[in-house]
Parts: sequence; structure tokens; C-alpha cells
Amino acid sequence: MSLVKPDTQFTGCSFGGAAIWQYESLKSRVQSYFDDVKADWLEKIRPQKQGDLRKQVNQWWNSLSDGQKTVTGIIAANALVFCCWRVPSLQRSMLKYFTSDPSSKALCWPMLLSTFSHYSLFHMGANMYVLWSFSSSIVNMMGKEQFMALYLSAGVISTFVSYVSKTAMGRFGPSLGASGAIMAVLAAVCTKMPEAKLAIIFLPMYTFTAGNALKAIVALDTAGLILGWRFFDHAAHLGGALFGIWYIIYGHELIWKNREPLVKMWHDFRSRGPGAGGNGSI
Repeated sequence: MSLVKPDTQFTGCSFGGAAIWQYESLKSRVQSYFDDVKADWLEKIRPQKQGDLRKQVNQWWNSLSDGQKTVTGIIAANALVFCCWRVPSLQRSMLKYFTSDPSSKALCWPMLLSTFSHYSLFHMGANMYVLWSFSSSIVNMMGKEQFMALYLSAGVISTFVSYVSKTAMGRFGPSLGASGAIMAVLAAVCTKMPEAKLAIIFLPMYTFTAGNALKAIVALDTAGLILGWRFFDHAAHLGGALFGIWYIIYGHELIWKNREPLVKMWHDFRSRGPGAGGNGSI
């Protein structure tokens, strides 16, 4: 089983794609500004309809933070996959591509697709609640593009760690869920803001620091991995958490801050493209 190369290639593509996405977002802001001004003007002169559903949806969407808007797509994808699990004719394909198992014939695609896969409504609800709770902090901290690269890479890397653990221990079986990727998000926020106060949803009166929460989670998953607890995929959790910690301490400097050559190459390519006009400067 040789998955290290595809694993690193996917991570590189994720962050490279995120850098280009960020470039395109910045390039389109001026045009978006004028589009928004035009839309506001049209909204004022257009006759208003009472109970306009589209308007209510727009108001709800505009009330969300950038982080909440970003993870809405992730939550929608997880909900769609959850529904697919309820279709009997899709069961074979779901088991093959949307669960990760090192003994399966399909190894690469499940490393990503299983990150969006939940069979239990409670499992999906718990994961999506945690993702939603940390979405504003993580996107404010690193931007939506870098966050998406971190999230997707963490999903693949955590599954790879799960593969290695299962193979080493001879405990094969399918795993699924966004927990590994979400652990990376949680670990990144807790590493960046260790003094932030957190609380459990059902016990809001008891608070603790983010740093202590991260230590407890890592210790719990380490114990579960060593003792062979099988209720959760502790290796995937631990892999995601360690990747999140590593990225904040080292990865941001090594990967994201060195994206300029790729962005410049993309800028030169876009400037030479049809309809670029002028010298392509922004």
C-alpha cells in the first residue's frame, strides 16, 4: 500500500488551488463592489413583495459570518451523502467509495469522500455542530481559501493515519465521518488561541481554556489508540489533530507564506489569456 505520494500530492493541490482561489477572489472584488451597488439600486426601485421568500433567504444568508457561509457548503454535501446512504441501490457504491478501509480495493477516493460521509444522524449532527461552532474563528484566522485547503487536506491525512494504524494492528474495518478534518480545525483554533474559553453545549456553566481542551482530546485519543478502543477511529482523530497543530506552528510558514511564485505564475497566465486587456495588472 503506497499512499504517501497521492496523500502529499492532494495536499499540495489543495493549497495550490486555495492560493489561486484567493487570487481570483481578490481580483473580482472591485467588480463585485459595483455589482452590489447596482443590485442595491435596483432593489430600491423594484416593487417590493410581501412575504418574498427569496428576500428572506437573502437576509438570512447575509446575516451569516464568512465562516458560517463557507461551511454551509460542507454541511450541505454531508447532508446529501447522508441521504444517499438511505438509497438501497447505492449501498454497494457507498460502502466502496464513502467508507475508508485499508483492505478495500478502492483506497484513494475514500480518503477524501469518507470525510463527507455519515451513516448516523447523531454522528453527522454532532460533527456539523462542532464545525459550525468553530467556523467563524477558523475563517477569520486564515481566510476561507486556506481553511478549505486545511479541511480537505486534514480529511485525507487523517484517513491515511487511520489506514496505517489499522494495517499495523491488523484491525481492518470501514470508517467514515468528518471527525478527522474537524479535529484539525479544532486543534488549529485551540493552538492559535489557547486562552480562549470553551464550554460544552449541555454544561455551559463549566468553562475551560482551548489549550486544556486540546490536551485532553489528544490524551483521550492517544489512550484510545494504545488501548484499542474501537468506538471511534482514534487514529484518524489523532492524525487530524496533530496535522492541525503542525499547520499552525510550522505549516502556515512553510506552505501558505510561500505561495507567491504560484500566484505570480497564475497571474502571468491569466494576463496572457484572451480578453485580459492591457498588461493584466490588478
